Amino acid sequence: MKIAFVGKGGSGKTTLASLFLRHLAAEHPAPALLAVDADINQHLAAALGAAEPETLAMPTLGGHLTPIKDYLRGDNPRVLSAADMVKTTPPGRGSRLVRIAEDNPVYRDCVREIDGIRVAVTGPFGEADLGVACYHSKVGAVELLLNHMVDGAGEYAVVDMTAGADSFASGLFTRFDVTFLVCEPTVRSVGVYRQYLGYARDFGVRVAVVGNKISDGDDLDFLREQVGDDLLTWVGRSAHVRAAERGVVRPIDALEPENRAALRAMRSLVDGVEKDWPTYQRHAVDFHLRNARAWANDRAGRDLADQVDPDFVPGPVALAAR
Repeated sequence: MKIAFVGKGGSGKTTLASLFLRHLAAEHPAPALLAVDADINQHLAAALGAAEPETLAMPTLGGHLTPIKDYLRGDNPRVLSAADMVKTTPPGRGSRLVRIAEDNPVYRDCVREIDGIRVAVTGPFGEADLGVACYHSKVGAVELLLNHMVDGAGEYAVVDMTAGADSFASGLFTRFDVTFLVCEPTVRSVGVYRQYLGYARDFGVRVAVVGNKISDGDDLDFLREQVGDDLLTWVGRSAHVRAAERGVVRPIDALEPENRAALRAMRSLVDGVEKDWPTYQRHAVDFHLRNARAWANDRAGRDLADQVDPDFVPGPVALAAR
């Protein structure tokens, strides 16, 4: 399963993503996990327990974009070179498809283990980018990776996304089986929920709301009134989380029972979702063609609609054939 965590800035989406990852890692048997930090504020590694020197030393997906493109394009005859490949280029026959749990050059270069969880980071917004680039140029590496990823049973890719509705600046928001929208019991947080839902509705994106920082029954009543049946579960105020915010990462078994139950409800939803590879590829192709017409054709000097393999569908069958 591919899972996204989104929400208003400060809503606790990174905290919830890290708790969910650590909950999965503690299960028996432990599933295959890949955590990806695609937020402009790169805090997921620290939330998982990495010390500051370790987080600063993490290699970045954005810094390895060319070798990532070279590896993923494989010998696909529709993609002429790494330079010809853009963030939305969909896989086709000859492309390399990746699993969540495997050894490949991309993972060797860009993935590091933190407390038993394999983590990749997009990379921070650097000084050289100020005034000349947007952050979505960096998360293009994440979009390419997810486009070419075939996840099987018992495998989870968990992505901490940019805050608010920024992920709609690309097709990245369609790359997930479940999107957990972390929502505080506030008007501003509910506003982001409504905005996100409005954008996602036409694409069949599965959104489940996880309430966060719930102090009492009034908070819960407010969220239920505002988001209705989209409210899957909620996490209350937590001494465990407060300790983590002070740099003390406790074992996940120490999380309050009612909050651990919320994580179980989230996994139960994820595990009940059926994969739809044809729709997944259709969305990838749709956004590739949009980007081609908007800017990529001019940059490439050719019509990048030619990169689309019309008969190709990613998934276990394509992976076995490759």
